[in-house]
Amino acid sequence: MKLSKLMHGTGVVVGFVGIIAFIGAIVGGVDNSVFGVTKIDALLCAGILILIAIWIQIATIHHMMLEKQGEII
Repeated sequence: MKLSKLMHGTGVVVGFVGIIAFIGAIVGGVDNSVFGVTKIDALLCAGILILIAIWIQIATIHHMMLEKQGEII
């Protein structure tokens, strides 16, 4: 398996976890607590997860371009 495929899969999984965390934070309970933390903390964590997923996908695109040129990292 190529490293770029593994990176892509990791980015997709992290993105889905970020989306689930975001939806959970928006729909969360009325006591201002979600997943055992405050709603604001859950929203910030969801945002960070989505940014990590975007960064991984950009790195995957870069890695795929290097693979096409024959430069294996």
